[in-house]
Amino acid sequence: MPKRFRLTRRFPVAMTEDGYRNLKRFAHDAGLDEGEALSFLFEHFDSVTDTEALTLRLRQFNSELEARKK
Repeated sequence: MPKRFRLTRRFPVAMTEDGYRNLKRFAHDAGLDEGEALSFLFEHFDSVTDTEALTLRLRQFNSELEARKK
């Protein structure tokens, strides 16, 4: 029997415009709302990410973060 899908946590999230557009596109393509799409991505994080690419992208994002905040 599948687990019942319950959204038990809510939290304020700040996202870049690019990130939000990508989330909306992914959610639309998958037939989900944004909250369901985020839940899917984080529940299956290891299987939907390439560890090597993630590390590289995270390093790049962190190096640009302060400049993007201004």
